[in-house]
Amino acid sequence: MDRTLEIGTPPLKITLRRSARARRFSLRVSRADGAVVLSLPRWAPEREALGFALSQEGWIRKALAARPVVVALALGSVIPLGGEMLTITAGPGRAVRRMGDRLLVPTGGLGARVEAYVKHDARQRLMVASDHYAAAVGRSHAGITLRDTRSRWGSCSATGKLMYSWRLAMAPPAVLDYVAAHEVAHLVEMNHSAAFWAVVRRLMPLYAPHRAWLRAHGAGLQAIRFRD
Repeated sequence: MDRTLEIGTPPLKITLRRSARARRFSLRVSRADGAVVLSLPRWAPEREALGFALSQEGWIRKALAARPVVVALALGSVIPLGGEMLTITAGPGRAVRRMGDRLLVPTGGLGARVEAYVKHDARQRLMVASDHYAAAVGRSHAGITLRDTRSRWGSCSATGKLMYSWRLAMAPPAVLDYVAAHEVAHLVEMNHSAAFWAVVRRLMPLYAPHRAWLRAHGAGLQAIRFRD
């Protein structure tokens, strides 16, 4: 069972998480919400975990300071979508629509409306990309689902179901395509072996810059807050 402790001044909250798979202490700071998790072996004494956390306090504070600033959507906010920057503007009617570099949003429930629009865009483009890459490897997937995941941008189940973060719609189009190619490659190789990466390269030979973009800028996409 997870337990929370505090260290330092101002206090840092750290979640202790025991794991049967852990062989040593490891710290993770979420760039999405700032949660600090210390994983430790089931046999490890808590006092040793506390000592490890104290020894890493400087690193933790530096990692928290490097997190992207959370952006709450409002009229006038600018968000990325499909490789372009769109300004959220008040619009007539009931539906969100795009006009040039503006996203026209009816009054009331602004965040929820924009979120629904982004999800719809993500579903359309990820379905097209998934179908395209699945055909390229001669396989078929079992459909896609969208979630607001924090630890991964996509996944492929043993039954061929593909899951994606809908926030990929806010990444450059080639980055979205890379994640689709990556997950479809798991229909062929359900691992991250050399054979798997060979499939990825066959689908997208120049995938490396898109993978690097996600590592560098993905947390910024997750820092956009659509709802309170």
